[in-house]
Amino acid sequence: MKKRVIWFLFLLLFIVHQDFWWWDDAFLIFDFLPIGLAFHAGFSIVCAILGWAAIKYAWPHDLERFAEENNDEENAI
Repeated sequence: MKKRVIWFLFLLLFIVHQDFWWWDDAFLIFDFLPIGLAFHAGFSIVCAILGWAAIKYAWPHDLERFAEENNDEENAI
C-alpha cells in the first residue's frame, strides 16, 4: 500500500512539474521573486520530502538483506 502511494505521488509530481500555467505570469512574490521560480523552489522541497518518504516507507529491505547475506558469505571464504 505504501509503495503505491509513493508511486502515485511521484507520478503526480511528474505531471505538476510541467507548470505551463505560470510561463507568462509576471506576478512577483515578496515583490522580487517570480511565481514560477517560487513554485520550483517549493517543488524541490516537496521532491526532497518524497525522496525521504520513499526511502523510509518503500525501500526494498528484503533485497538489502539478501545483498548483505551474500556479502557476509563472500567475506567468510
